[in-house]
Amino acid sequence: MQENITIMETSVILDIIVFAAFIVAVIFVGLYKSKNESNSDQSKDGASEDYFLAGRGLSWWLIGISLIAANISTEQFVGMTGSAAGLSGLAIASYEWMAAFCLVLVAFLFLPKFLKSGIYTVPQFLEYRFDATSRTVMSLITVVVLVAVNTTAVIYSGATVANTVFGSSGNLPIEINITTACWAIGIMAAIYVCAGGLKACAWADLLQGSALIIGGVIIAWFTFDAFATKPIAEIATTANFSPEALASLKDAGTIEKFFTLNTDKLTMFMPADHPEIPWTALIIGLWIPNFYYWGFNQYIIQRTLGAKSLAEGQKGIIFAAGLKLIIPFIIVLPGIVAFNLYSADQNKAALQDQKIMTTNAKNFATLYFEGLNIAKVPFNAEKAVEFFTYDSGNVKKPLFTLEEVKAMKAENDAMRKSGELYKISFKYDKGWASNNGISALAKEQVDAWNKTHEKTAVKNDKYVKSFYGYKYDSAFGLLISKVLPDGFGLRGFIFAALLGAVVSSLAAMLNAASTIFTIDIYKKFLNKNASDKNQVLVGRIAVLSFAVIGCLVAPMLANPKLGGVFTFIQEFQGYLSPGILAVFIFGMFSKKAPRFAGALGILTSPIVYGFLQWKFGDIAFLNRMAITFGCALLVMLMLTLVKPLKQDVVLPENKNMDLSSSFGTQIAGGAVLIICLILYFIFSGLWF
Repeated sequence: MQENITIMETSVILDIIVFAAFIVAVIFVGLYKSKNESNSDQSKDGASEDYFLAGRGLSWWLIGISLIAANISTEQFVGMTGSAAGLSGLAIASYEWMAAFCLVLVAFLFLPKFLKSGIYTVPQFLEYRFDATSRTVMSLITVVVLVAVNTTAVIYSGATVANTVFGSSGNLPIEINITTACWAIGIMAAIYVCAGGLKACAWADLLQGSALIIGGVIIAWFTFDAFATKPIAEIATTANFSPEALASLKDAGTIEKFFTLNTDKLTMFMPADHPEIPWTALIIGLWIPNFYYWGFNQYIIQRTLGAKSLAEGQKGIIFAAGLKLIIPFIIVLPGIVAFNLYSADQNKAALQDQKIMTTNAKNFATLYFEGLNIAKVPFNAEKAVEFFTYDSGNVKKPLFTLEEVKAMKAENDAMRKSGELYKISFKYDKGWASNNGISALAKEQVDAWNKTHEKTAVKNDKYVKSFYGYKYDSAFGLLISKVLPDGFGLRGFIFAALLGAVVSSLAAMLNAASTIFTIDIYKKFLNKNASDKNQVLVGRIAVLSFAVIGCLVAPMLANPKLGGVFTFIQEFQGYLSPGILAVFIFGMFSKKAPRFAGALGILTSPIVYGFLQWKFGDIAFLNRMAITFGCALLVMLMLTLVKPLKQDVVLPENKNMDLSSSFGTQIAGGAVLIICLILYFIFSGLWF
């Protein structure tokens, strides 16, 4: 017994050593590679280009890894693994494979125009194509969203992971709360960004991006190894298999077992009413955030603006696209297997949230009782107990006893009599019922309830999101704790890679926000004659200031009223991304669009999206983005028809940039597109 404890303590110590060594290495590499930036004569010409764009000297392999590191964060590892274990299965991989498709188009359609114009920032291009107002509008909106939304959300999500790992319930004997973790992450990123700018970010990303991919491969390897050795009778599936069918797979190979037992999850095309990623989203909805993110998002595109040449930048983007193709195999597939192996643990994790679940169910009970009243159906306590029974694995469990149901009914009657009941309204969500095995209350009853009390009610449909028989987001943590062997420091390495992913994304955002603030706001309006030395100083001050703001605001995201970090980010991006994407696409490919159309196209986005969110909040955010995108294009088209440009716009040219492309890169880009189509064809659901 004592020997086992000693082995466990040694394993934990090794994890801590590996974790600390990796973090120190990342900071050291960032600072070392920024040494020349710090010691160089910042008064010389080009110093600002050195700081903000790494002297336009980044190689393709550094660009590719840096793009992946800046992009991947806890959302992919925790969120995508959980979605794969839960309702979405392989379909969640569309976020990655569609990104690969978009990256290829960005490399050959958009990047040549950006590098040819010699821009530092994406808003700068708008002034060349449209006018200064367009640039200013995009600059202000982008800085606000980067600092107030993206930066704070990344800091908070990273702090949440750190708190899970190092908190009172974590795996390591160090306790760090959310606020402390926020400041630690913010300071870590600000140190090397402030010191070395984009070059420091890119070199730190080399370590962190490589660690992410290696860590994903390690987890996938041990996950499938555990799946291969687990008895077939103990593997959980979402489909129903007869004992005979399971017995026939007793001697099957790992791949055959995996495909046979998970047929229902191995398709890219989910039903149109799927609550997370319906097939309809693949037509329009997902393309908008993807094209905006990879083509016109400063903290992503800035890496390619720092390329040595067009060919080098294109190679880097295609390299990143190739990596995007393999990410679902190391994140999504292990998530599916996580349910096969540890569904009971995911159920246990859900039951640990019993207090929250019971509260949510009590809220839904109000709707149930009023549904009966509207339909004039007599209350039956036994039927109510049956109604509030959910499917927990292979066992149906009631949430309330007979006495508790009767007490809730009495409380409901008292609230109705006092008038307090009509301050609350709960909308029907069929996913809540189907995910828990609860027979749904007649929809017309619920609609009648909401319609009757629409003006006085405070509508609330958020509670349905957290009431599941399984806690799917626990999948990634379960894989780390259960499939990785002790004694090799692997958990410490994975934790470090996760934290590194957060820091990489944060560093990219801080660098992008400071670049836009310095070039598009400070130099444009506050100090038009600012020297290179002064610009670099302002950029560093901006990095520190934005990091402090992010660390102060991030802990506030724990407020459940925000609906979670992912919802927080997506809702705010909806105000920005559709209009910017529409303006760039229309401006690049329409030579007659008037100059003033740029600003109006961008401003259309928050107006339309805000109206849709206010009046039509039930519409999925991807659909709202598609409508907003269409409206922005329509506005610009009407302006072009009414007052077209008389002369084509001539963009400036960067004479120092090699703008020749590479035939090999074009072949590689075409190969990525073909592989994307093949993957969608293979996993179309037609073959298994």
